[in-house]
Amino acid sequence: MAEKKKKAKATEEEAATVSVAEFEEVKAELDKNRDLLLRTAAEFDNFKKRTERERASVAEYAKASVIKQLLPVFDNVDRAESCDKDSADYAKGIELIVKQLNEVVTNLGITETGAVGDAFDPTVHEAVMHVEDDSVGENVIVEVFQKGYRIGDTVIRAAMVKVAN
Repeated sequence: MAEKKKKAKATEEEAATVSVAEFEEVKAELDKNRDLLLRTAAEFDNFKKRTERERASVAEYAKASVIKQLLPVFDNVDRAESCDKDSADYAKGIELIVKQLNEVVTNLGITETGAVGDAFDPTVHEAVMHVEDDSVGENVIVEVFQKGYRIGDTVIRAAMVKVAN
């Protein structure tokens, strides 16, 4: 009987030893997973910050690209401002500046919206006046107060127009 007690006590000690070993193993794995989770969270935070910096950089580059194309127009406006405004060359210079500006706008992919005779489209036009006119069709633009502009499908500014009812 004493031997049975010794064997039972030895088995309990082995079980306790195995349980402590298993506990240490599970604890080590838990620590490893916690460390992995913290690293992943830090990497994600760094990714978000890097993406935001890149987005800001791209926006700044796009603005600089547009301004670079407009600088020659600004230079010519400055030159025209310093000229004699009563000369025939002044009017010719203004015409050339307008032509140059239109070329820049076209190169940027910007298109005008809202011309007299076009059908009214509320997605690209803003009707600020209505007129009863039987000589033109219904919902036809009869006057443009301010041109509209868009790039592709994106409306930059809606055209302000007068529409016939």
